[in-house]
Amino acid sequence: MDAPNTRILPYNAYTVAEAAALIAAGECVAVPTETVYGLAADATNGAAVARVYAAKGRPSFNPLIVHVLDLAAAKRLAAFDARAEALAAAFWPGPLTLVLPLKPSAGIASLVTAGLETIALRVPDHRAMRGLLKATGKPLAAPSANASGGISPTRVEHVARSLDGRIPLILDDGPTGRGIESTIVREVFGSTRILRHGPIPKQAVLAALSARGQRVDRFDEGMDAPTAIEAPGQLSSHYAPSKPLRIDARAPADDEWMIGFGAIGGDATLSASGDLTEAAANLFDQLHRADVAPRPRIAVAPVPTDGIGEAINDRLRRAAFRDGSLSMGTAG
Repeated sequence: MDAPNTRILPYNAYTVAEAAALIAAGECVAVPTETVYGLAADATNGAAVARVYAAKGRPSFNPLIVHVLDLAAAKRLAAFDARAEALAAAFWPGPLTLVLPLKPSAGIASLVTAGLETIALRVPDHRAMRGLLKATGKPLAAPSANASGGISPTRVEHVARSLDGRIPLILDDGPTGRGIESTIVREVFGSTRILRHGPIPKQAVLAALSARGQRVDRFDEGMDAPTAIEAPGQLSSHYAPSKPLRIDARAPADDEWMIGFGAIGGDATLSASGDLTEAAANLFDQLHRADVAPRPRIAVAPVPTDGIGEAINDRLRRAAFRDGSLSMGTAG
């Protein structure tokens, strides 16, 4: 599977040290997190961050998530209010990204924040990424390890297929556990907003704030058609396969590869039992498989919007958005 210029090495202490040395030299390397594989670089090194953008072909107006080892490291980079601290206490380490006011003393490369006065921070809960953070001693900018706008990678072969020859190293620690990117919450100037749905549903965010005595007077959802990009994953078309994709399909057309859910079957399924957590873990893997399947189009069965189902539907809508319109419905 090794690409001509990209090595794939199994996760262990020695390969983490090798990855850390590459990052110290200003390179970027792919590494798994509990959500998806990330493309990590030193967030304080502008040239290194530029290599991330170049490898992904990522628009420079789209900010990057910065991964840090713990809350103390996060506080060196951003200003926390009581609600941000409550959310960090409830969900870190884990699949929550907080968008917070950037401290002037943070020392983060301006490319990371795309010129914004905020920074997106996450404390990951995966041994490979945490090992790399310890080994480098640096905050690591780490968007998903795939070409910009494409399907996010949950397996090492997804990364290799997308970034073959564009990066020096991929650390392989098997498939990711969550399978869908982090929930993003913006907590700035007394306003709490969900910018991207993820493994932590909005009900859990509100419950965590309430449990810690934090009143929320204003709570918004700002995922769709933002006037300005504030965080990753807000572009209308995102997470997209190379083929047209139709959502909420109850039966496939003759030229469609069908991804089922629950009682609706197909060529493959997100979860035959209708388990939303299993569906989230399988989502991007099944989209990758459909993208290389021998049919020119993809159809996906309806998925409930309960809990993490909201995040699954968000990704599917963005994957299905093409040429200014959304392809959906039951007819082939």
